[in-house]
Amino acid sequence: MGGDEHNARAGPGPARLIIADDHDLIRAGFRLVLEQEPDFAVVGEASSGREAIELCRALRPDVVVMDVAMPGMDGLEATRQIKEEHPEVAVLVVTAHENPEYMLEALKAGAAGYVLKSSPLPRIISALRRLLSGESPLNQELAARLIQDLARHPGGEGPPEPAEELTSREREVLLLMARGRTNPEIARELVISRGTAKSHVQNIIRKLGVSDRTQAVARAFELGLIDSSGSRSERGKND
Repeated sequence: MGGDEHNARAGPGPARLIIADDHDLIRAGFRLVLEQEPDFAVVGEASSGREAIELCRALRPDVVVMDVAMPGMDGLEATRQIKEEHPEVAVLVVTAHENPEYMLEALKAGAAGYVLKSSPLPRIISALRRLLSGESPLNQELAARLIQDLARHPGGEGPPEPAEELTSREREVLLLMARGRTNPEIARELVISRGTAKSHVQNIIRKLGVSDRTQAVARAFELGLIDSSGSRSERGKND
């Protein structure tokens, strides 16, 4: 499983990015902004999901900035195929879809983050940096709405329960992960050390049988493991 720092880059040089969006102006705008940042290098552009897959095969980027609605093959299916072929490539979905179900589908497809096109540009740039450091940047409002929706309308039997039961503290950490919190933010909110927060995240990933924190969140949504109330009545336990 290897820990929670999925797709964290250790190599030198700027992160290599592909921008996948069917609108020329949006791609040009993203390129203009991102190329002003010394830690990013845009190495390719795609106008469809299929083109994004082909560029990943040819260029092996670090990150794909992926739209959802594109002709021929949408961004969700492209993300699924990219992650199957190149699990080391991170996908940040940047979309106009303010729908929590789209976010859940993106996470299940393998996306490492989900932000809205309407977000301020500094927030999108921050999301990219967080993603490259191994975090899972999610739109917090959509994440909260998804948790509430699933609490009101739980699914059927769903997939099998995890091999080991999560502790109450791990469920608290899982809720904060679902809200897009970083490890330092989790540590601050739960008044624990960063090392303890990271250890809880790693344990959650192991118990849920997934490979990174983003997939842990997606699986937790499927299993209904997240307590939408966010209660911390047992804060002192299971640290």
